[in-house]
Amino acid sequence: MLVELVKVAKSSSSPWLARVLTQFGEVAVRWCGEPAAKPGTYHVEWTVDEDIAWGQNAKPAVGVGPGVRPGGHCVVLLRGLLNLTADGAAVLDIDGTQILLDLADPLPGSVAGTWVELFVEREKIALHPYEL
Repeated sequence: MLVELVKVAKSSSSPWLARVLTQFGEVAVRWCGEPAAKPGTYHVEWTVDEDIAWGQNAKPAVGVGPGVRPGGHCVVLLRGLLNLTADGAAVLDIDGTQILLDLADPLPGSVAGTWVELFVEREKIALHPYEL
C-alpha cells in the first residue's frame, strides 16, 4: 500500500511510531523502517501482531469500505473485507492490501466476505516499508 509518511517519533515508553496518511484515514502505528525516514510516500506492508478473537477485538463493521483511524487510547481501528482461506486462516483486505491474521479461535463462517473492524493496540500494528 502506498502511504504518506508524516513523521516518525518515539516516546520513552513506546517503539518508533509513524504517523501516516492513507486514502481512507490517518493513523500512528509501529514503524519498522529507518527511524530517520524522511516525510514522503512509501510503499508499506501492514502486519498485525495480535491474535484476532471474534467479538473481542474483531466485530462487524459499522460502515462499509476500507478505513484506518485512531480508535481510542493507543488503539487503532482497521476496517476491511474479511476473507477466510480453505485452511482456516483469515485475511483482511484493505483496499487491495492483504493482511494475514492470526486467530485466537476459528471465526464464524458467516463473517466470510463481510466488512469487519479490528481494534488493535497501535504498537501491535506494524508498517514495513519496501522498494518496488
